[in-house]
Amino acid sequence: MGRKRCVGADCSKMAAGCCGVKKQKLSGSPGSGGPGGAGSGAAGTGHCGSDLGIGSSSTVAAGSVNRVNGLGGPGGSSSTNSTNALSPTPGGYNSTGLSPNLSPGSGSGSGGRKMVVSAEMCCFCFDVLYCHLYNYQAPRTPRFTNDPYPLFVTWKIGRDKRLRGCIGTFSAMNLHSGLREYTLTSALKDSRFPPMTRDELPRLFCSVSLLTNFEDVGDYLDWEVGVHGIRIEFFNEKGSKRTATYLPEVAKEQGWDHIQTIDSLLRKGGYKAPITNDFRKTIKLTRYRSEKMTMSYAEYIGHRQHHHYQNGIGHPLPPYNHYS
Repeated sequence: MGRKRCVGADCSKMAAGCCGVKKQKLSGSPGSGGPGGAGSGAAGTGHCGSDLGIGSSSTVAAGSVNRVNGLGGPGGSSSTNSTNALSPTPGGYNSTGLSPNLSPGSGSGSGGRKMVVSAEMCCFCFDVLYCHLYNYQAPRTPRFTNDPYPLFVTWKIGRDKRLRGCIGTFSAMNLHSGLREYTLTSALKDSRFPPMTRDELPRLFCSVSLLTNFEDVGDYLDWEVGVHGIRIEFFNEKGSKRTATYLPEVAKEQGWDHIQTIDSLLRKGGYKAPITNDFRKTIKLTRYRSEKMTMSYAEYIGHRQHHHYQNGIGHPLPPYNHYS
């Protein structure tokens, strides 16, 4: 009841925001505050959360690309023509292109259908970043599908996988150009972090999230923790429209229930007044799913050693360095 599927142009109008987590720490109630970028109802770029993973969006000049900071999450519908494009499958990798130690995000590819997201997409993001940092010619067009999807590219670093950059868009973009653009945007232009450097490459983890199944729902509780990402629109104390989003895995990773997630997201969106149940009922909520794939730099090196020139890479293999 009260659900409205968001498709086509309706989804492209969704404002961008941030969903990255600087530090996964909470003291007290998750709705008790915490920094977050300011948001607006206008489509634009911005942060949708500073400490926990996705947060509010902020306005930018008209005509700018809608950008969001985000983390990926579980399953969603996918087409059947876009698995890992590299062939044959190298030794040590399974049919999805992942090493035995690498797996998709929980819930990805639900229903037994092939996932659209693939390990090769993460490899391509590493290629793009590596070529940029070392001033090599950009990698040629990849072989995976070029279908349009809303997407996020997330970078984490170190053994504890601290957030290093996360930006994406709710506007569907062709994957080849979208991943190329948001690889560099998330690595170099996330305002919460300094631009990435060459020295950080060996400690990086890259996640690609493709967003699917957007639905407007009439009840702010009509979504499932660990399955759906949520995007909210609300009016702040001054009457300005704000937007904020959390990708599907955030609430589950933080151990939040529905109310804690909504309240945290309101705070990330810049809402400072006391949060009442009546106010929660005024929120406009859109739920969605995602497919997520994560790859470490070590996995990337292993993958590239098998497929050195197949993705148009003509530069030497990047040096492999163990974690310090």
